[in-house]
Amino acid sequence: MGEVTVRRAVEGDEAALLAIELTVWDASSGFPSMTPADKDAFFNERSGPDAHLVAEDDGEVLGYLRLQDKYTFPEGDGVLSINGVAVAKQAQGRGIGSILLTAATEEGTRRGARKITLNVHGTNTVARRLYERHGYVLEGTHPREFVIEGQYVDKLTLAKDL
Repeated sequence: MGEVTVRRAVEGDEAALLAIELTVWDASSGFPSMTPADKDAFFNERSGPDAHLVAEDDGEVLGYLRLQDKYTFPEGDGVLSINGVAVAKQAQGRGIGSILLTAATEEGTRRGARKITLNVHGTNTVARRLYERHGYVLEGTHPREFVIEGQYVDKLTLAKDL
């Protein structure tokens, strides 16, 4: 294990990012219908390489964070949204999520953002604790927002002022 660095994603990262996407999301953290096993692309029209921060160690992609403008209209300028954080199974427990969240805060500050928001399943207590350690606070609870594998799941909205 060397030093973990964070950089902007490039097209050449797609296969590694897709492999992470297909192996780490489950019903406790994501939406099973959105990560089908036959998915063959990671980047899309709305979410290309420029929307992703990538954590790597000696050239190995270990995880990603998707950071995007939350709104497309001027009144919402300065609010960013984290629309996914994932760490490869073999790299979990190494602090990669924290490294990516720190990088997101730095990127938001660099971009002049005033706030970063994110959503997390109410059942995903590990992720929620991680976000709270990084200064994210609960802004809203959306009870029974989703039905995942036959169970109601609350959506929590957390945010951090920059």
